[in-house]
Amino acid sequence: MISTSTANPMQATQLFHSFFMNPRYSMIMKRILFITAVMVIAGSAVARAAELRTKGPDREMQKTADICGAETAANKYAKPPERELRKRLSPIQYKVTQENGTEQAFHNEYWNNKKEGIYVDVVSGEPLFSSRDKYDSGTGWPSFLKPLTHENVVEKTDRSFFVTRTEVRSRSSNSHLGHVFDDGPPPTGRRYCMNSAALRFIPKEDLEKEGYGEYLKLFTR
Repeated sequence: MISTSTANPMQATQLFHSFFMNPRYSMIMKRILFITAVMVIAGSAVARAAELRTKGPDREMQKTADICGAETAANKYAKPPERELRKRLSPIQYKVTQENGTEQAFHNEYWNNKKEGIYVDVVSGEPLFSSRDKYDSGTGWPSFLKPLTHENVVEKTDRSFFVTRTEVRSRSSNSHLGHVFDDGPPPTGRRYCMNSAALRFIPKEDLEKEGYGEYLKLFTR
């Protein structure tokens, strides 16, 4: 007896052919084998079609969800028009973020800031760094062990001023933030040396009000 749960179409076809061509078997047996083989082949085809119907929509739905999620994040932290940037940013903020400038060491807003909270892109509001990863590097600029969310920053090779460095920019607004160096303390060994003018600090007590409530958990451990 052929098991329809274990036989595949090729096996069933070969078995059917060997029996059908053997003159020792009666016509009734041949008919039984023929019907069984057809049922196995048809059952396998139906099962495969059902599997494709099930997986196809899932993949399309996941693809659509990924696209929508990326578009939502991009829209949420979209870069404002140039005219609005000119009005909203101070001269040093505009110079740093839009013209790849560098502010003066030890004479900037956050180099010595010790409050708890997060730092976001001054242009778009995109979350960038946490005070929990901030440390005193002695350079006069705010320095961090790592980004708050790696997906929100972009690292690029910078060969300006006749030296090769790694520039750090925000992903959504493409703001120049600063540079990253491999001379930081453990555990990352990296120093994200940022310009205060490229950042806006949000104290932990204002995170919920400012729409960053999801990051409160960083300061409640």
